[in-house]
Amino acid sequence: MKTVELKAPYLIFTGSESRPTYAKTGAGLVEWRRELCLGHLRLSGSTLDLGLPDMTVAEAKAAGIRSLVIGTALVGGRIPDDWLDILEEAVLLGLDIVAGVHSRLADIERLAKAAAKSGASLIDVRVPPAVLPVGTGKKRSGKRLLTVGTDCAVGKKYTALQLEKDMRRAGLKADFRASGQTGIMIAGQGLPIDAVISDFVSGAAELLSPDNDADHWDVIEGQGGIFHPGYSAVTMGLLVGSQPDAFVVCHEAGRTHIEGWEDFPLPTIEAVIERTILIGQLTNPNITCVGVSVNTSSLSADERGKYLADLSDRLGLPCVDALKTGTDAIVARLGKLKVA
Repeated sequence: MKTVELKAPYLIFTGSESRPTYAKTGAGLVEWRRELCLGHLRLSGSTLDLGLPDMTVAEAKAAGIRSLVIGTALVGGRIPDDWLDILEEAVLLGLDIVAGVHSRLADIERLAKAAAKSGASLIDVRVPPAVLPVGTGKKRSGKRLLTVGTDCAVGKKYTALQLEKDMRRAGLKADFRASGQTGIMIAGQGLPIDAVISDFVSGAAELLSPDNDADHWDVIEGQGGIFHPGYSAVTMGLLVGSQPDAFVVCHEAGRTHIEGWEDFPLPTIEAVIERTILIGQLTNPNITCVGVSVNTSSLSADERGKYLADLSDRLGLPCVDALKTGTDAIVARLGKLKVA
């Protein structure tokens, strides 16, 4: 797997982005590695609040920050031209630049020249290994859980991280397997599945979760959405290669349409369960849904309890908000699951 080493502490840069959905990299680092994040740099007009003090590049350098982390996940994964002055300034001051976008930092001439002058590093997290296999579909030892979603940015990564935490607390052997740029930054290793050539996505997923002890769970971070008009291809490749014994559907309460694709209504949770099982059975005939994780941040505490209870009654599955209620109900179900 690809291992990254980042120099802390971090300055999180989100450009002019104001939509939390598209700042999930920065928000994820603040949520799970808060102690490493000291400042937030945003361009004029941004209303995004990560709960960090605003800093300029010069102020970040003076505060001892060592890396500027690009905290957005723009559609298409490119670095806008209007960011280059700030990024070049940071590199010339000796700050490493860390990015999980599809553009490679070293291919940007201004940044490459600045890095050669200052000695700072340009770290591309979203670069897969040069050689990857085609998927084999062969059964692997160990147990696997995959998070899937009704859409992008509905909590697949957060749910997987919380599941790992709660499973370990319950005495289960479990490891989070990162498949996206933010997860890799948090975990320090993983494979950027959405940057893999399509023929090798399932093979990359097999590498991400190799043979393991019979009682060990790999908790695999999902990507995209199986009904997503833009990203379903990576979702299906990851699903087939992961061969999950169990999966958890992730959803955001109140969302009605695919984010950014407003002509596409959000699928029902039932439809996601049905299609995930249908496709997943190709490599694991015993795949089963073990629960639902809902982002209920738009609901009050009373509304949350009723929403999750009603959903659980409807589906016959444990339904939780991973960050607000934990995932113990799903972990308990996993403990009873018989894996062939």
